[in-house]
Amino acid sequence: MFRSAIRKSEKFTDAFWNSKSLAGAYNETKNLKESHIAEVFRHGYIELGRLLKVQDNDRDNLKTKSISKSMNWTDNLDRSLRRAMNNESQRLSRAIPFLATTGNTAPFIGLFGTVWGIMDSFHGIAQKGNASLAVVAPGIAEALVATAAGLIAAIPAVVAYNYFVTKLEGMNLDMEAFKDDFLNIIRREMMKSPKNADNRDDS
Repeated sequence: MFRSAIRKSEKFTDAFWNSKSLAGAYNETKNLKESHIAEVFRHGYIELGRLLKVQDNDRDNLKTKSISKSMNWTDNLDRSLRRAMNNESQRLSRAIPFLATTGNTAPFIGLFGTVWGIMDSFHGIAQKGNASLAVVAPGIAEALVATAAGLIAAIPAVVAYNYFVTKLEGMNLDMEAFKDDFLNIIRREMMKSPKNADNRDDS
């Protein structure tokens, strides 16, 4: 899932910067459903359309549209982008709690098996009345197998957990950087808008 999301996000980022319009970039998101960056842009683009109160095919025609003076549009757009970022972060991190739980609990399950095996050894000693290797070995073997099983489950889970947490942190940083770039582009275009210039003069 992570690999596909990263690959498709790289593809969308290239398409976004090479696109001549926001509408063109939006069309790219339809084929990149697993891209976290594309989903953030898609939510921001739709929210921008609501703010500008324009038809779908004119959302990126910023120079001919204006926003109501009373509307704090940058905050609205920023909240929409952050909400999309949170949704994508939650979607991408669905398997991480399982890895954390496995890494934390598997050694204790192995420890329980170890204790059980040792108890079995003592039980055998009590029954046979001696502590020969033949009596002790089966229980010790069970204990070692349980310990090994717990470690075999825990070590890969911890390694995978750390790997995916690091990947997720990087993806979150990528979404944050894209959000800032997207907002900067919109701000620059709004500053170029003659109607917005008039609004600033009126205020």
